[in-house]
Amino acid sequence: MATIHINRGGTNLGTFSEEDVRSGLRAGRFVATDLGWREGMPAWQPLAQFTEFAADLSAATPPDAVPPAAGPTAPASAPPVPMTPATAATSTPQVVVPRSGLPWDRRHELGLLKAFVETLQMILARPTEAFTAMKRDGGLWEPLLYALIGGTFGTVISFVYRFGFQILAGGGHGDGRLFGPVMGLGLIIFSPLLVMLVIFLTAGLIHLCLMIVGGAKQNFETTFRAICFAAGSVYPLQIVPFCGSLVSGVWALVLYCIGLATAHETDTGRAVLAVFLPLVVCCGGVLLLVVLVGGLGALSHSWR
Repeated sequence: MATIHINRGGTNLGTFSEEDVRSGLRAGRFVATDLGWREGMPAWQPLAQFTEFAADLSAATPPDAVPPAAGPTAPASAPPVPMTPATAATSTPQVVVPRSGLPWDRRHELGLLKAFVETLQMILARPTEAFTAMKRDGGLWEPLLYALIGGTFGTVISFVYRFGFQILAGGGHGDGRLFGPVMGLGLIIFSPLLVMLVIFLTAGLIHLCLMIVGGAKQNFETTFRAICFAAGSVYPLQIVPFCGSLVSGVWALVLYCIGLATAHETDTGRAVLAVFLPLVVCCGGVLLLVVLVGGLGALSHSWR
């Protein structure tokens, strides 16, 4: 018989059979918010989401009428309880409930800077956990603001590096010395608008491709939020000298794939195909154009 691991407030209560869980729910030893996991599940989830326990939850007695459950500790086969940066320092485990929200959703409580940094760290270091916690809806502005902050920061850093390298290399002569800084300043001023345009185009194109390959289980807003949080997290990686742009570009594709697969709850293959399909089509179109131009040139030369 399948056993279920029960976790309450970051503490493993033990491993129980389904019948033990049923009787525990009816007696009030377990509550709907307790987290459960059994072999084959991708993540912990509240007992309220187990459909087989619905009748037992409705017949449950108040939890304060019965002492807390006790049992053997969960074996090593149970999935590890994820830890957030805030709780890692105190070694107190924190269970990440699916769709509970990212630190960015609590920025009024944490502060703008701390919420941004914690979200960035979570997405870069633990992307599957982050996109599992990410809310699928709630509006476009909040994730877009995150992407604008990260994107503007990355754009400014990229310009500073390029301008600094140009000066060190002695690049630019005459008007070129003025043209570079002026263009760079304009890029910095209009970078939020540029980031916004790129985000909307990227999200729209990828969502369309996700629909084509049959992986769009949610609406456009879910795709948009995943793209915003992924892009906003990789733009600041341009702070890495020399290879920052390459690192951010490659990691963005990885995060897009993980974010789409997790947020839409679709298989990874469809998510990867949706992300790379625009690149394949674009490269194929450029290659076809080169072949056509070369063919026309050869044909024109043979007619002479």
